[in-house]
Amino acid sequence: MIREIEIKGASFDEYAAVAHLSRSVAELREQGSRLARQIAARTVWMVSSSAQGGGVAEMLQQVSTLLRELGIRTRWLVLQPDEPGFFALTKRIHNLIHGTGSPELSSADRALYDNVSDALAAKLSTRISDGDTLVVHDPQPLGAGSRVRRSRAISAVWRSHIGLDQDLPQTRAAWAFLANDLRSYDRTVWSAPEYVPAALRDRSTIIHPGLDPLSYKNRDLTFHKLVGILIAAQLMPAYGPVLTPLFDDPARRLQPDGSFEIAVAPEDLALPFRPVVLQVSRWDRLKGWRGLLDGFVKMKRELSTRCLPLGTRERRVLEFARLILAGPDARSIDDDPEAVGVLAELGSAYRALEPAVQRDVAILSLPMTSRKNNALMVNVLQRCATVVAQNSLQEGFGLTVTEAMWKRCAVLGSHAVGIRQQIREGIEGHLLSDPEDPAEIADALTAMLVDSHTRRAYGQAAQRRVHEDFLVFTQVRRWVELLAAISNESRRAA
Repeated sequence: MIREIEIKGASFDEYAAVAHLSRSVAELREQGSRLARQIAARTVWMVSSSAQGGGVAEMLQQVSTLLRELGIRTRWLVLQPDEPGFFALTKRIHNLIHGTGSPELSSADRALYDNVSDALAAKLSTRISDGDTLVVHDPQPLGAGSRVRRSRAISAVWRSHIGLDQDLPQTRAAWAFLANDLRSYDRTVWSAPEYVPAALRDRSTIIHPGLDPLSYKNRDLTFHKLVGILIAAQLMPAYGPVLTPLFDDPARRLQPDGSFEIAVAPEDLALPFRPVVLQVSRWDRLKGWRGLLDGFVKMKRELSTRCLPLGTRERRVLEFARLILAGPDARSIDDDPEAVGVLAELGSAYRALEPAVQRDVAILSLPMTSRKNNALMVNVLQRCATVVAQNSLQEGFGLTVTEAMWKRCAVLGSHAVGIRQQIREGIEGHLLSDPEDPAEIADALTAMLVDSHTRRAYGQAAQRRVHEDFLVFTQVRRWVELLAAISNESRRAA
């Protein structure tokens, strides 16, 4: 099945009304409009495998909106195969590109990928006209896009949001599996130069993902609005009357018996009052959930041995600190069939904790029935956090890091390529050398929680770096430059 997604994001005028964004808007309007005239005759088709649940879908909405405002006809399609085993296969390929899993891909895997790609290509081809440009995101729709590129007089770009800076049997197996389809694309786009396979370097472009500062997930919130959203999502009890109505589908919290109930059960999370360590991501093993949980638990268990006198502020911070692990409703992400299992494994580890530590850990499932409400929940959670962690074993880029940096949060990250593209050690945050070492994580959390001066310095530097390098305006400008270059190359070839 192919579904077209409505493109409706913030306009240039809305961005320009924000004082600290106005210059970036003016520069993009001037440069982008000039380049856009070179590609005005084409339709640019963005093609992905999901319209919600991750950074790719979030970015496509606003990038597509601004491309349209610059005069580039842009449409967005989501390819949803009928074969249920397809996303299980592409998740395995995703993991192989990140260096995990068995590197064995069978002839049956090949047949499944090709058959589904053939069927999707037949439907996709009916939407595309000669002269258009196809921009395909990640491995799921890559095969369908390559078939349309071979059969029609169009240009095609493949955008990879994942990668690994190592050459391993797993990565070689994944790229070999995709190699024939990749040959059909005119250009490939990557989040970091370390990700580009040698065979594709002559056709590669680097475009960093960008954050939308006016999205529901990133927009500024007044104190009253923040509290209203916490109460509406049932992340906080209502201590008095509030204007914001309750969400139809509130946040859910894992209970000691394994069920999910409203997040204020069995007691208030006390988000505005307690020090909070937060990680919010998709339920993916590569996000390092278990390592972060083990590190936090180690910090709590060793509190009695820390050389911090009883009654001091630093000791109280560690005593009161709570870990919140939050992600989307695991059943709502069509292209990630492993999410339910990952959440179940994490829940088992949580339920095995002793009650005194278990009370300081909360695992939250954020519903996706309303993307707006989901984004607002993430926004308020990040703004209530003392430390935002992104303990990824591998990370394509990590917009959750960018989001926290934009909100002036102190970030504890790993040395995964996508994270170190954003955070410089000791400037915008702290990077762990081993995200699977509980002792290192416990020490890092302790140091960041008790040192408010360093957290403040990290946050200020982090917001400045996002403003300079990782906002949506820079991303859109790079896309316009690439699309214009492809259009000029096509004209010269004709």
